[in-house]
Amino acid sequence: MDSCILTMGAPRRIGFVSTRFQGTDGVTLEARKWADILRGMGHSCYWMAGLLDAPAAVSHEAPLAFFNHPEVLAVQEKLFGVTVRPRAVTNEIQALKERLKDELYRFIEKFRIEVLIPENIHAIPMHVPLGLAMTEVIAETGLPTIAHHHDFAWERERFVVSAINDYLRAAFPGALPRVEHVVINSMAQKELARRCSLPSAVIPNVLDFETPPPGLDGYNADLRREIGLRDDDIFILQPTRVVMRKGIEHAIELVRRLEDSRAKLVISHPAGDEGGGYIQMLRERIADARIDVRFIADRVGEQRGMNAEGRKIYTLADVYPHADLVTYPSHYEGFGNAFLEAIYFRKPVVVNKYAVYARDIDPLGFKTIEMTQLVTNEVVAQTRAVLADRAQREAWAEANFALGVKYFSYAVARRKLAARLANLYGEGV
Repeated sequence: MDSCILTMGAPRRIGFVSTRFQGTDGVTLEARKWADILRGMGHSCYWMAGLLDAPAAVSHEAPLAFFNHPEVLAVQEKLFGVTVRPRAVTNEIQALKERLKDELYRFIEKFRIEVLIPENIHAIPMHVPLGLAMTEVIAETGLPTIAHHHDFAWERERFVVSAINDYLRAAFPGALPRVEHVVINSMAQKELARRCSLPSAVIPNVLDFETPPPGLDGYNADLRREIGLRDDDIFILQPTRVVMRKGIEHAIELVRRLEDSRAKLVISHPAGDEGGGYIQMLRERIADARIDVRFIADRVGEQRGMNAEGRKIYTLADVYPHADLVTYPSHYEGFGNAFLEAIYFRKPVVVNKYAVYARDIDPLGFKTIEMTQLVTNEVVAQTRAVLADRAQREAWAEANFALGVKYFSYAVARRKLAARLANLYGEGV
């Protein structure tokens, strides 16, 4: 076990809890990064969720904790869009809560958990019984807790009208002693203080900038050819899921206005769970624009391997080295993992100035092509200039990477997590 860093206390047994720790959603990715950092500080990490890809030796799978469990979905669909809930629904919530409390106690006892880290389950009410169960277990055990909040109910339109305002006040996020609240941006910090009178620390999403990014190797060198691109094509990467808030229509418009047959837009992730209307609109825009767009989600996975047709599966880290430009025209983000990835892989990026970017990232001095909801002539001209000027791209890459190290590296999260543990245990930092 590695020696502890920045903390005078003994190594702790830390339990992460969420609805799922599987795949590449933002909550799962950031929880894994925290675990890497905490293990490096000498702590042990354990996992509980409804869906898990952690080793069985350090995890406790509780299917009822998954937000898409049939029993959970049946209750959740009765809670929003209305202002009154029948007594029978209250009883259903309470019954699920009690079963989940049993699972939480089994997890705590099984791994002798000393610190709890609820991941987003006290923020967004996608699983109300789990949030209530977690709150009551913390209240009953007094276990030190670092509540990691990624997005709150008030940030999502579908949770505005609710029949569970009593539960939202009690557990989303709730107010208990020995709980350190952590948010991922300063806007959330201010809203949490204003709405709930709760102090919090900002720990932004981070990447391991201390470790150089992987590049081209014998496995991924053929990716361009495998997805049908030539060496001289301009590889423009949209590294996000296909959901409305990602603003992919702006990337399509940018490629259209570049008026260069070599410019190919490559979308790396699949469609989200928001229905088929958005991707249908994008396909219509692509047809009208008469540009070349490649959807390669079937060739990108969490690990290298082969698909059912015997074709290579690449990781996102295999895709980035091939990109000439990254587009990130999101309308809204809780933080911006894809922006950090572009900086980490030293790629120029076109970014829409969504609120969190404008407030927390842009003032730090990153060199980017910025747009404000519109692909203007200036944005197109800047993009052409950057693509044509290798020296400028390299200068931007070096400057941006240095800022990434300074503000969004593991070292930043390590210091702030050490401070949270010190607050909980009364230790020096």
